[in-house]
Formats: sequence, structure tokens, C-alpha cells
Amino acid sequence: MAGLNVSLSFFVATCALCETARRVSKALLPTGAYTSFAREVAGAAQLAACCLEIRALEEFGPWAAGVGPDLLLTLLFLVFLVHGATFDGASGNPAVALQEFLLAEATLPSTLLKLVAHVLGSQAAGAMTQCCWAWELSDLHLLQSLMATHCSSTLHTSVAFGAFVEGTCAFFFHLTLLHLRHSLSIHRAPAVALLVTIAAYTAGPYTSAFFNPALAASVTFHCSGHSFLEYAQVYWLGPLAGMVLAILLHQGHLPRLFRRNLLYRQKSKYRSPKGKLATGPVDTLEAAQG
Repeated sequence: MAGLNVSLSFFVATCALCETARRVSKALLPTGAYTSFAREVAGAAQLAACCLEIRALEEFGPWAAGVGPDLLLTLLFLVFLVHGATFDGASGNPAVALQEFLLAEATLPSTLLKLVAHVLGSQAAGAMTQCCWAWELSDLHLLQSLMATHCSSTLHTSVAFGAFVEGTCAFFFHLTLLHLRHSLSIHRAPAVALLVTIAAYTAGPYTSAFFNPALAASVTFHCSGHSFLEYAQVYWLGPLAGMVLAILLHQGHLPRLFRRNLLYRQKSKYRSPKGKLATGPVDTLEAAQG
């Protein structure tokens, strides 16, 4: 139980630190710099740090902290619920940034800036987490610190099937975001957290269900077992393909590339009246004279 308390304290400290960074940068930076860079760095760092701790609980929790699968899924749901409530509109996900670009909702410079922010935030979270584990505040962190240089791959299936799994998870994730993008945060955050938890339960044994290229790169790309190209096919190409399919199914086209709807026929706004046209007084007079 002591190990679990340390992990819970880690989650709280991480969220508090990132929330402080968000508020300070929002007060000091211009609006564009905050929305396109600062809040994305904080969101990616918060997401990556919490996911690294959850992965440590998944690997060593049953022995070091007494954490079972049911408690782990509950923690995952609560963590992503907090993410949805505190991210302040950030995604922390390069695929979501590219989705906004393909929907013509973001410019190219803003999208590139977000991608850089996601990479920086994920790498900073990795360094911060390693530093925290080095303090060895619990048996879980002691084991994780010892095994940090010999981590195991999260890909436990073939490359083709792994890419299919990640693409399928990303498809449902982005389709949910598209359906809920205009809804209130109080409705969107629980739905996304529930979807992530279900995806982790079903697809976790195969690929860990990241469907986030920056998060996967910071967590598993440096682990032995597969090459960089194999990891890229599963954790980069898979989620991006799922995102594009979700946009096509929801929109019928890619607004950034095509104006014409490729899948759905546009219905006319005005309807032509059905039945025979009524005879007017002028037509009746002409008929009588004839």
C-alpha cells in the first residue's frame, strides 16, 4: 500500500506542477504562444509522466504495490478524467494536432509548433520521471529505476497486427473527438476517459494502446525487441491512418485537401413542390377565351 500511496502522490504532484506551469505561462505569454506551444508542452508532459507511472504500476505493481488489473484500470480512468478537466484545450497528441490541420481549423505554422511542443513535453516528462524514480521512494520506483535501461517493448504481437490495433483504437478515439468537439468539457472528458480505459483493456495486451505518436516514442521506442522502423509503423503510421479514416467517415472528405464531399451526397437546401401546380386566375381567363 505504501508503493501505491507514492504513485498517487506522484500523479498529484505531476498534475499540480503542470497546472502551475499552465497558469504562469498563460499570464506571461501572448495568447498565440500559449495556445500553440506552452499549454501543449504542459499537456504532453503531464500525459507522458502519468502514463510512464501507470506502465510501471502495470509491470511491477502486483509485486511491489499490490495493484491488480481492476485498480489499474480505475486509476487510468481517473487520470484521464483529470487530464480532460485540466488540459485547458490542449491535446498532447500529434495526431489530434494533424486532425485539426486536416479539418482546416489550424494553420500550418501553428500545427508545426504544436508538434514540436509535444516532442519537448514528452521528453521532459521522461527526464523528470527518471529523476523521481532515482529517489527510490518505494519498492516500485526502486525496481523501475534498476530496470530503466533494460525496458521491455510494449509491442507483443506482429508489426502488421500491431499497426491494425493502434489504427483501430485511433479511429474510434478520433471519431469520438469529432462527435464531441462542440460539446461541453463536463460531457467530453468522461466519454474520452471511458474510451481510453476500454481501449487499454482490450488492446493493451498487444500494443499498450497508445494511439499517440509522441507518447509512444517517449515510452517504448528506446526499448529493445523491435527496430525503430517497426515501432514507427505501429505507433506512427497506425494512429495517423486511423485518424484520417475517422475524418473521412465523419466529414466525407478532408477539408484541407478536398472541397467536394467524396462519400456523402449533398442534399439540396430547397425542395421542389410535389404534385400538380395550381391554376392561377390568368391561366383560367386565357382558357375561357380560347
